[in-house]
Amino acid sequence: MTSPLLIGVSGGSGSGKTTFARQLHEYLGEENSEILYQDAYYFDQSRNFKGDGSINYDHPNAIDFSLMALHLELLKEGKSIDVPHYCFKSHKRLEQVTKLSPKPIVLIDGILILSQPRVRENFDVSVFIDTPEQVRFERRLERDINERGRTPDGVKKQFQATVKPMHDQFVEVSKKHAHIIYPGTEEFLPRIIDFLNYLEQKRGVHGF
Repeated sequence: MTSPLLIGVSGGSGSGKTTFARQLHEYLGEENSEILYQDAYYFDQSRNFKGDGSINYDHPNAIDFSLMALHLELLKEGKSIDVPHYCFKSHKRLEQVTKLSPKPIVLIDGILILSQPRVRENFDVSVFIDTPEQVRFERRLERDINERGRTPDGVKKQFQATVKPMHDQFVEVSKKHAHIIYPGTEEFLPRIIDFLNYLEQKRGVHGF
């Protein structure tokens, strides 16, 4: 098959990047696109987790970027990959994997993907969702309590201890590698239409 178009979607935790990626995926359709999440590539942290925010999930060393980069290279070659599973409640990398076969467009979602040269060099296009810190914190607080079994105090400590400093050190500076920057506090649909027009003009993408 023809090499798929790989699109990186990045931004800080709680920026809205995953919402953008999912809405774009929905707009493109299941037959044309797939999403690959950076979160699937966390190393196992079950032995180290204390629930006090002491584990730095926002540092590149927490993520198996070597495996992720290899998977992107395989997708570019038109080959399927076995995507790992990470459980945020047990903090384990599970034994199960999900087979992902390349579709015409693969969206790659992650806060640190633009900070890693071997990862970002596989992207044909990249987007950064830029959102104020307070908005990102409020969104993360709600998500981690409701979806990841965290306590409010633990989320706040983790944000101050690791999320904010790692955002400043790695995520914010990686914005310069994005082809397009969109605000994360506005409706995404007009941005998605704008982005698809950009693809057609710059990359010659048609047929969806």
